[in-house]
Amino acid sequence: MAWTVFIDGKEGTTGLRIFDRLAERGEFSLLTLPEEKRKDADARREAIHAADIAILCLPDAAARESVALAEGSNTRILDTSTAHRVAPGWAYGFPELSKKHRDAVVSGQYVAVPGCHASGFIALAAPLVAAGLIPADTLLSCFSLTGYSGGGKKMIAQYEASDRDAELDAPREYGLSQQHKHLKEMRLITGLSRAPLFTPIVSDYYSGMVVNVPLYTDLLNTTQTPESLQAFFADYYANEPFVKVMPLGAESEMSGFLSGNHLSGYDGMQIYITGNENRIQLSSVFDNLGKGASGAAIQCFNIMTGCDETKGLNL
Repeated sequence: MAWTVFIDGKEGTTGLRIFDRLAERGEFSLLTLPEEKRKDADARREAIHAADIAILCLPDAAARESVALAEGSNTRILDTSTAHRVAPGWAYGFPELSKKHRDAVVSGQYVAVPGCHASGFIALAAPLVAAGLIPADTLLSCFSLTGYSGGGKKMIAQYEASDRDAELDAPREYGLSQQHKHLKEMRLITGLSRAPLFTPIVSDYYSGMVVNVPLYTDLLNTTQTPESLQAFFADYYANEPFVKVMPLGAESEMSGFLSGNHLSGYDGMQIYITGNENRIQLSSVFDNLGKGASGAAIQCFNIMTGCDETKGLNL
């Protein structure tokens, strides 16, 4: 089948990367709107209805508007915004989590691409809850280090300005009110009864992330060590091309550091298990623009269209 694809909002960072990746492949017909029609509701409705799949790369309110414009069509929707990640009837686009998640992406009319911080946390916490290694009411904390491209065009311009504020030279903690927009999916998709205490940090590099979840071993449901948890995660994500669980001690190849930009430009995720018999750290390393955004969107798109899920991606 020759798929017709409309990217609604391809002017942003994620939309441009998705458009460029699909344009290189040639097996799809990409619908585009002239600049003067880009925000015209009638033109967008016509394009959405003409497409087999519409990929939404829009702010939340505009994404909801596009879904409303799609009413009455058979168009499948792939939304990269926050708007529908916990909405009823929407598949959550992290197929590695379970067969149920993968099947929902394969057949769903509506698929939501996960948030970047949320992807790193969910990849670590959801398997623990699903396997009963931690109770659903466990009080978790999480910190997440990201490059400034995660803030979109405005933040990119701010960091790359020649006369920028000196405060941008150092990492900056944000989300201080504990109301970060990713928290809803971080709780719901993992099955936790309470959201984690979440500390996101933006730093002076373009792209890449490290997300960390610390665990006290005496609060787990079963006795665990770094060795046993590494084996657990390696089995959980076995044969998943986008999630690679690293051998114990792999961080020594980077002199014992996990760098935020280690996987910049890469579309997969690496998981590291570190610590000792009392305190264990789970870390996910990936690109906020890759597995955290456009890479995840293309992976979901490939699954939705029956392509090899790795096609057109850097793994």
